[in-house]
Amino acid sequence: MRRTAVLLVTIAALSACSESSAGRVPPPTGANGQQPSTPQESKAPGLKIETVAGGLEHGWDIAFLPDGKALVTQRTGKLALLSSTTQGATVTQVQADFGDVLVAGEGGLMGMVPDPGFATNREFITCQTYKENGTARDIRLVRWRLAPDGASAQRVKVMLSGFPVAQGGRHSGCRPTIAPDGALLVGTGDTARPAPSQDRTDLGGKVLRLDVKTGGPAPGNPFAGSQNANEQRVYTYGHRNVQGVAIRPGSGQVITAEHGPDKNDEVNLELPGKNYGWDPSQGGRVTSYDEDVPMTDLQRFPDAVPALWESGDRTEAVCASAFLDGPQWGDLNGSLVVTALKGAKLLLFKLDNAGKVQSVSVPPEFDDDYGRLRAARQGPDGALYVTTSNGTDDKLLRVTRS
Repeated sequence: MRRTAVLLVTIAALSACSESSAGRVPPPTGANGQQPSTPQESKAPGLKIETVAGGLEHGWDIAFLPDGKALVTQRTGKLALLSSTTQGATVTQVQADFGDVLVAGEGGLMGMVPDPGFATNREFITCQTYKENGTARDIRLVRWRLAPDGASAQRVKVMLSGFPVAQGGRHSGCRPTIAPDGALLVGTGDTARPAPSQDRTDLGGKVLRLDVKTGGPAPGNPFAGSQNANEQRVYTYGHRNVQGVAIRPGSGQVITAEHGPDKNDEVNLELPGKNYGWDPSQGGRVTSYDEDVPMTDLQRFPDAVPALWESGDRTEAVCASAFLDGPQWGDLNGSLVVTALKGAKLLLFKLDNAGKVQSVSVPPEFDDDYGRLRAARQGPDGALYVTTSNGTDDKLLRVTRS
């Protein structure tokens, strides 16, 4: 698929990683070649893309409100209220105290979900890198209450603090999603440190399963019997940097998207209590952050869960994940959507009932105009909403079948 020279230069400037692979379908293989069959590349479907609004700055996540409006977090420590989710919506910056947000590298104001009771309590939850006196302190989940007119938001409480953080913001995660059973699932990053991913008492490099009201462990967690409160919150571990968490409609399967180093981004099926094999500490033998280890180290951890899909010998910088659900999607109904930052593309996966990848396609409609893609959420109207993350005049896009 074509890529204009201008866009290639723009993406290269925005990414500190190796050469962009925008416009090419990544090889659809399983972790370390372990997937028994190879899914085939499928024909990219026809999509219609509308710009709901522009003027955003690194739009990170989207929350749909009962009155048809939407909130968009911006990594730079801003929160936007959009008047609607249709083309031509107006954007208003919500007044809130984000002065303690550490805006550095990959860190800032990140993931967001509305509370399940938003219609009555007007509360929503954000994830942020947190600073004190200019110094990185931790990553935390914060509960907010939106004013009736949407013009401002007040902090209600810190739900959970103590996630590890890097001063430069590297590998900060942090994607929250509400599961059908009401639990809050949160994908976190290892903050480019060697130990957190394999340390179940550390909140970094995990998928957490939390009580949405308290931030405590959700009932039925795999390590509920632990004496350590953090370990009780762990759903899965051994991750590098999880930025996509999606629940598959009808099955409850938890599918995540995870950044690899210079290769092997992953899409994973999360199984309670399982290890996903990332260990830059080499079993505690090194104190440096060794990124040459495999994303899923099956030699060190024979029981680690192989990925459903890997990007192969390059990285797409995969980000959000979401499922397309509803007859309006036609033959795309049930497909998994994964956005890519460095790859500047949308990936569409067809999965079988067990979650195995059957095919991958890249819609050409994203080839030339939109750059890096961050958030992906399906809206109440059944459309897919995606944010761009280029740094200036970022957009909220509405995607439907053409």
